[in-house]
Amino acid sequence: MSNWPELEKRYFMPTARRLPLTLVRGQGMRVWDDRGRAYLDFVGGWAVNSLGHCHPVVVEALVEQARTLIHVSNQFYTVPQLLLAELLVQNSCLDKVFLCNSGAEATEGAVKLARRYGKLYLDGAYQVITALDSFHGRTLAMVAASGQRKFQEPYTPLPDGFANVEYNSAGAIKAATSSLTCAVMLEPIQGEGGVNIPDEHYLREVAAWCQEKGILLILDEIQTGVGRTGTLFAYEQAGIEPDIMTLAKGLGSGVAIGAILAKERASVFAPGDHGSTFGGNPLASAGAYAALKFIIENNVPGNARDVGQHLLARLESLRSRFDFIVEVRGRGLLVAVQFDSDIADRIVMACLESGLLLNRVKPDALRFMPPLIVNQKEVDEAVDILERVLGEAGKSIIRSGE
Repeated sequence: MSNWPELEKRYFMPTARRLPLTLVRGQGMRVWDDRGRAYLDFVGGWAVNSLGHCHPVVVEALVEQARTLIHVSNQFYTVPQLLLAELLVQNSCLDKVFLCNSGAEATEGAVKLARRYGKLYLDGAYQVITALDSFHGRTLAMVAASGQRKFQEPYTPLPDGFANVEYNSAGAIKAATSSLTCAVMLEPIQGEGGVNIPDEHYLREVAAWCQEKGILLILDEIQTGVGRTGTLFAYEQAGIEPDIMTLAKGLGSGVAIGAILAKERASVFAPGDHGSTFGGNPLASAGAYAALKFIIENNVPGNARDVGQHLLARLESLRSRFDFIVEVRGRGLLVAVQFDSDIADRIVMACLESGLLLNRVKPDALRFMPPLIVNQKEVDEAVDILERVLGEAGKSIIRSGE
């Protein structure tokens, strides 16, 4: 058996904080390591594996497409790309689609689209207002857009054109708006920031402000979109319609793909303004089309809503038992547990040893992002493992960090 961690140390740039686990196979809600041990997966590829691992509908679409046509350039029409675009438009409030390869590319492209709009209709306005604790991707511009100093400081000076303001404060956005502002870009729920849910009226107030000022509202639904929060898109729960929306993660259920969606008035790219060599290639588009079609036709967002409520209730029961849990928050199957100290890493390791995969979103918080096909029995299995970890080993884990 190869020493995979040693191989990584020798050849791979150390950009990820990896757990001591090498995964080689996945099916549904479970993955297996190189020693044959199974784990219940509540990380879900960081909210990517919306239909679980190797769902037959995705696998079959990829195999069939791989036999037919894997890649041609966007110099030509291809069928899977256009079918996916049609499905996205027919099931959203947006009118036009651009397909790319990742969430970072989608948000980067959305900002380019907003700047193009500003140049055409807002006297050259180019600034985009974003929120503190946001996360919009790893490109240099999206690091500047993401309001987290830990991501920004290694790469200063950052590109100009972004104002990071307090999240959940429409007043902060209004105060930052100027003649240079072309758009506001927000996550409906901040995922990487810790599963931060804004007040009920926040997004509506921001949307009304954008409309009043004639600027664009961009919603980054990379993590919240495609059913994750209990509706196909999170904007539906806020009762608003964005001018631009970005998707990725769960759109392909494991296939690398991203998308920019825009209202007709905001769809201002002309030929040559933007592009992507691999974006919307037949293979990725076929996989995403199959995944999205299954999600819509089988009301997978409804399952995320219902099972997510059960997950929240079970975790709330833990909060009533363990006083070092200070908050449980989330919507659908995007959920966090907040502790009163930096113990999340130790909880993750103890759960891993018990066969459950969780994510440490902050030193003092866990994040749950299971596939949207998870059922109540699997939620109970996961929470039972977490309860045993907190009950049997929790005290020693906590005390060792004090």
